[in-house]
Amino acid sequence: MHISVTDAKAQLTELVRRAENGDEVVLTRHGHPTVRLVPVKRPRNPKALRALIEEIQASAKPTPGPCAARSQDFLYDDDGLPR
Repeated sequence: MHISVTDAKAQLTELVRRAENGDEVVLTRHGHPTVRLVPVKRPRNPKALRALIEEIQASAKPTPGPCAARSQDFLYDDDGLPR
């Protein structure tokens, strides 16, 4: 829906309602599109957000890798001397 800024002043409440419901509302000035009304995303419920974070953390447990203290052992023989 395209509507001039002048006409939008009289029906702003209705235009906001339509934008919230998913309609595209474009305000025009001198026949040219100027502004688009879009709904703001609502923030998530803090409890739901915390549950999501905990779920992600639980699924992303680090896998054990090689021991850093022993990562260079291949360079030395059994006596601890360089090969």
